[in-house]
Order: sequence, then C-alpha cells, then structure tokens
Amino acid sequence: MAALITFLFMRGMGLSANLMSLGGLAIAIGMLVDGAVVVVENIVERLGRAHDDDHPRLNHVFQATNEVVVPVSAGIVIIALVFLPLLALQGLEGKLFAPVALTIVFALAGSLLLALTLVPVLSSFGLKSGHHGDPWIMRRISPRYRALLDAAFARKRLVYGLATAGLVIAGIAYGAVGKTFMPTMDEGSVIVQLTKLPSISLDQSVKGDMAAQRALLTVPEVGDVIARVGADEIGLDPMGPNETDSFVRLKPQSEWRGDKDFVVGEMRKAMEGMPGIQPSFTQPIEMRVSEMLTGARGDLAVKIFGPDLATLADLAGQVQRTLSSISGASEVLTVANDSVDYLQLDIDRAAAGRFGMPVDRMQDALRAQVEGIHAGIVAEGQKRVPIMIRGDESLRSDPTRFADLQLRTPGGILARVSDMARVERTQGPVKLDHENGSRFALVQAFVSGRDLVGYVDEARAAVAAKIKLPIGYRIVWGGQFENQQRASTRLMLVIPVALLLIFFVLLATLRSLRASILILLNIPFAMVGGIVSLWASREYLSVPASVGFIALLGIAVLNGLVLVAYFRQLRTEGRSMTESVRLGAERRLRPVLMTASITAFGLVPLLFASGPGSEIQRPLAIVVIGGLITSTLLTLVLLPILFERFGESARETENA
Repeated sequence: MAALITFLFMRGMGLSANLMSLGGLAIAIGMLVDGAVVVVENIVERLGRAHDDDHPRLNHVFQATNEVVVPVSAGIVIIALVFLPLLALQGLEGKLFAPVALTIVFALAGSLLLALTLVPVLSSFGLKSGHHGDPWIMRRISPRYRALLDAAFARKRLVYGLATAGLVIAGIAYGAVGKTFMPTMDEGSVIVQLTKLPSISLDQSVKGDMAAQRALLTVPEVGDVIARVGADEIGLDPMGPNETDSFVRLKPQSEWRGDKDFVVGEMRKAMEGMPGIQPSFTQPIEMRVSEMLTGARGDLAVKIFGPDLATLADLAGQVQRTLSSISGASEVLTVANDSVDYLQLDIDRAAAGRFGMPVDRMQDALRAQVEGIHAGIVAEGQKRVPIMIRGDESLRSDPTRFADLQLRTPGGILARVSDMARVERTQGPVKLDHENGSRFALVQAFVSGRDLVGYVDEARAAVAAKIKLPIGYRIVWGGQFENQQRASTRLMLVIPVALLLIFFVLLATLRSLRASILILLNIPFAMVGGIVSLWASREYLSVPASVGFIALLGIAVLNGLVLVAYFRQLRTEGRSMTESVRLGAERRLRPVLMTASITAFGLVPLLFASGPGSEIQRPLAIVVIGGLITSTLLTLVLLPILFERFGESARETENA
C-alpha cells in the first residue's frame, strides 16, 4: 500500500520510476513497517492490560495509538531527513541516487499515513482483548535479555570499555577499507581498446585488428569478437584509424575456468607481445560513462596543463612511467608523447606573386587536392551520397609528387607548387587538447585489483616526489576519482546539516537536551558494525555503501527514540529511574528487534543477489545488516545504562 502511494506521489510530481527508484523502495521496505510495528505493539500491550477495564475496546485502541503518535511521527520524519543529503549530490551520483531519496521519502510518508489511520482500524477488528501471550521466540529471548541487562548494569565499566573498543576497531577498519566511487558492475561483456601508432594506415590497422582478434579467440571463454576501427558514420565518437574498439562476447559462465578477472587476465596474456598494439580492457557502459563524464576512458584521468607541447609530452611520459610502476595499474596510456607525419607547406608570397597566383586561391586549390571539394549529391532512393573531388591518394603520402603538382594561375600560366612554396615532411603532435583555453596532455590509467582512492593517493605522492613541474604547469587528477571526491565532499557538508535538523526534531519531540544527545550518541555505535562488516567482506567504501550508512543512521535514531520516549513516559507515571529503565527496555525489546530484523530481512535478497547490478546493491546491504547488529545490541544494552546515568539532570530527578 505504501509503495502504491509512493508511485502515485511520484506520478503526481511528474517523476518516473526507474531502476534506482525501485532500488530505493527495496532499501525502504524494512523501514515502511517500523511505524506500524510500534503502533500494533503498543495496542497489543494496552489491550493485554485492559481485560479488567470498563472502557470500550475502541477507546483502548485510540489511546494506544495516541501514545505513540509523537515518537512514530518524529521517527519517520527523522528517517526522511536522513535521506535528504542524497538530494544534494551532483553529477552522475546525483542522477543515480536522487530518485532513491525521493522514493524513500514518499514511501515513508505513505507508511506514516497508514500506520496512524488504517493500522489502528484493522487492529480494532483483528486483535482480541486480554493478554496475547508472547511468541515462542520471545519466550526464549526475553529471559536471556533480562539476564544480559542485569549483567550489564552490574558491570558498567566493562560495557563502556567494550563500546570504546568497538569505536577504536571501527576507526582502524575505516583506515584499512578501500574507497572508490562506484563498484565495478559486471556487464557480462568486455571491450578491448586497441591503440596503434598514430601514423598507421587504415589497411595496416585492420590487419593488426584481425591479428588481435585471432589472439583473443585462443582464450576458451571468448565466444566471438566484433571490432570497429575509427569513427562511426555519425561522427559522434572521434576516433582515428589507429584506435579500435573490440567488443568481446563471452561464453556462458558455466563454461569458464575461473571468474571474470581470471578471463580478462588470460586475454591480457594472449595480447602480450603483439608489436605496435597497446590494449586496454574495460566494459561498454563503463567506457561510455567515463567518456561522457571526463572525456577520458580510464578510471583515472591525469591532465597536465601548460603552454609548450614538447614540455607537456615529456611530463606526460614521466607521469605514465610513474603510474605504471604503482601496484594496481593494469594499463596506463597517453598519446601526448606520440607523433605523426605531416606535410608542411610554406608559401613564398613573393614567388607566388611573380606567377600571378593569389595566396588564398593557391591555398584553396591545394586544400581541394588534399581534403576535396563538394561537387553535389547523388540520390539513391532515400539515401543521399555526397560527391567529393580530390587529388590522388599518393599526393598526400609523397612530398615529391605534391611539390611537382602543377597549378594554373589566373593568367593561364602553369606553375609547380615547389616554384611557389616549400614542401617538406615533418613530425607533429597526434592531437591538441584544450580545456578552458589551456593546452593539456592526458594520461589515462585503468585500475584493477585495488581501490581507486588508495591507488590515486599513492600515485599523487609518487608524482609529487619524482616529477618537478616547471613554472606555469599544473596537474589535475580526474576521472572516476574526481566523482568520488565530489560525492564525498558533498556528503561531508550536508550530512552534518541533516544531523542538526534531526537534533532539533528530537529536541522538539522529547523536550530534553540530555535525551536528544543520548539518542544521537547511538549513531557512531551503529556505524561500528557497518564499517567492520564492509572491511571483513573486502568491499570498498563507495557511494552505495555511503547510502547504506545513511539508512543505518536513520534506523539507529528511530530505535533510540522509541526506547528513550518510553523511558520518559514511565518516569512521568511516577516510576523510579531504575524501574523505568529496566521495565522500558524489556517492554520495548520486541518492537526494537522487529524493526531491526524486518529491515535486515528486507535486504537479504540484495546481499545474496548475483545478477547484473548486484555489485552496486551488495555493499549497501552489507553495511546496513552489519550495522543493525551492533546498533541493536548497543541500543538495548548501552542506551539504558547511559539513560540511567545521564538521562536526567539532578533537578529533574528531584522533581520526579
């Protein structure tokens, strides 16, 4: 029902449901029932105490719902506030995860509406009066929890020490875990990019491609290879004849000898020793996304800005060698220190004037010989073929023939090009790249076998130590690393703002500064399990994992609010602090366990998913499930101890 309300909200706002928004609903599926769980639990408890009461049954349902309206509403608002930082993300991460935040917020709004309206009505029909009895699992858990709570209160210093040790372990795990932008999604296919000498002809390039395809087909896991050399017909992909995209289709995974990394390694071995060909391995979508975001295909794009081409080429070569020497670099490419042959034409204006040949007319005539001139269009049905007239192919490859080419002057005189200009073969750069009016040389690196941020940190230190930049030159580190840095910086700015808003909501709900701070203190302990489980599973801290930490933050605050709000309710009924804490923890054991377990069970399919896209979902599920373990344990054990000691000031205790 909440999911239906979510899509109605999105539809009303003109938003369409996409894959990431459906993934957001999968994240929120465990949170959608939190409000209903608390409402039903309180109704069950109140009906169990109402068998000797003369009040109408419906009145008890109403009173039970009214008791939890404030904490449930505040909890849902807090979880919604937790996900608002995702709306502040920019670039690719913003396009991916903004639908997640909107989906969760809409779903939570629908769940709150149902928890406070439909759920009490259904409870009045479906729940019987009198004590319902505890289920068998709670009959097993409750005595053990009561014993654990007694032991914790008897050994408070030990509990404090274990909690502090957990924070220390989490700090160590955070330093040890790798960091990257997005997990590498297995697309089921491989692209082998072949880079050859810039001066290679199309025929020679095709021959090299055929040799590379034969080498790739020697790998048993390779089904077939489809290659495309140069630019396509539309011209949106500016590639030269020396560049080839080879699309490798793999056989079914059941026929592989190992995992995909093993297969790519075998393909690398097959491509070794091929003269004049430099291969790099990536995936179709991954390659296009990198190109659209940074203009480069590698995981890391190092741009060296400066005025002189020769200096840029030398610096690019040094950076390439430095990056290649660092562990994790699978391929490091640059064309800045490559060169290509040019025919250089220097027109002697005085000589051209003696023959009566205007310089601009001479340039147009020579351009027509090399580039061709448009002479019309041939229509073949719906197909339009342009007609180009240009000189023979040998003119562009033979400086002597080009110099002997005869041109007719406006006066009717025939003159050779060599009589009016100097023609010579020279070498120059493959291409000139500009960004914001500055020249730059590009070095691309593909990283495998380690986290991207760790590789970049080591690479930056090595480049700073080994390469001295001349005055007027600078290095910019981009690619996927740039996206990761932008997302991390953005989250570091907006998450504290969200926490401040959550604190104000807690303060307005509880009207107690001490209680609000105690609930927020539950957050770092919730993060302990998330970061440790991420480290133990050898996953990287990525944007999806950060979304998992955000979800974990909301669940930890909600459970803490449910517990603390009931402690304070018991205190207002006149019970002592010790009795309120013990009784409140025991009575709220079931709703806290239910909210945590339902959320965890909702993410189990993501944890064991193996299809396309599972690489993005798995870190999120690992973080939330691992964090729920420590968060629930510390909420039920540490929070009661802290509330008994710091929950009320001396004046509040005296007034109670």
